[in-house]
Amino acid sequence: MPKKERKRLQVVISDEQDALLTRTAYELSSPERLISKSEVVRLAIEKIARELGEGAHLEEYRAILESGDIGDDA
Repeated sequence: MPKKERKRLQVVISDEQDALLTRTAYELSSPERLISKSEVVRLAIEKIARELGEGAHLEEYRAILESGDIGDDA
């Protein structure tokens, strides 16, 4: 079975965002399965896309992006 091709995305995140990713991965992990920060990012992408597809949280997400509360270092 061929390996699934994946795209790479590099982003710059703040120390605070890295800490959030680390903490979230730790909280989602179990003794049977460790969750990586990359998996947390993929989960967040899927969750946001699903919510937007259902028409949920659109204005909330736009407000967060407008306010700059996501720590955009770019």
